[in-house]
Amino acid sequence: MENLSSLINKFNQDLTIERVLPKDITILNPFKIAATVHLSQSFYNKYYSDKKSRTIIIGINPGRFGSGITGVPFTDPINLEKYCGIKNNLPKKHELSSEFVYRVIEAYGGLQNFYGDFYFTSVSPLGFTKDGKNINYYDDKVLQTKLEDFICESFTTQLSWGINREVAFVFGEGKNYDFLEKLNQQYRFFKLLIPLPHPRFIMQYKRKKVDEYIALYLRALQGTT
Repeated sequence: MENLSSLINKFNQDLTIERVLPKDITILNPFKIAATVHLSQSFYNKYYSDKKSRTIIIGINPGRFGSGITGVPFTDPINLEKYCGIKNNLPKKHELSSEFVYRVIEAYGGLQNFYGDFYFTSVSPLGFTKDGKNINYYDDKVLQTKLEDFICESFTTQLSWGINREVAFVFGEGKNYDFLEKLNQQYRFFKLLIPLPHPRFIMQYKRKKVDEYIALYLRALQGTT
């Protein structure tokens, strides 16, 4: 098997949605932008150039201010440079989910330890906008239905890399988990899905309890390694 970095980079560059989506929804594909492809490949070459199995953590879909511009899930331009050491000319704005995730990564023991054990993806590895704003795949039922084949194909490809199928973590205890749990019952991608409160929810509504949520994350994640 090739190094995981090569498989991830090829997967990202080949991402495409063949189905015709609702006309008011635009696909957000960061891997059509050369600078983003370079940053993303630099990240994966740095942390995934091996053949070690990882446990997967599943988000919703890329947004405009995180992986939608860096090509790295839950990594905004500031954290890509500050923590990953990958310089970039992108607007230096924090994205809430990225802020929380990198606090978890630091508490876990740093990037080498965390990325050596885990791999981030999303239910839909491509994002969407509507009227210039982020939209989640489950916010539009027609979109969600049309994406199901794409979602299943994406998981099938990623699981072929030797990803741990015993357990997967899901960001979002509501609609994201509910959709993925139903899909998993049908296709048996993983033996067990464990939902976690979404980082954005924590940072928006539970900021005063961030340390408690980091501890919750660590208990869950460290129980699998």
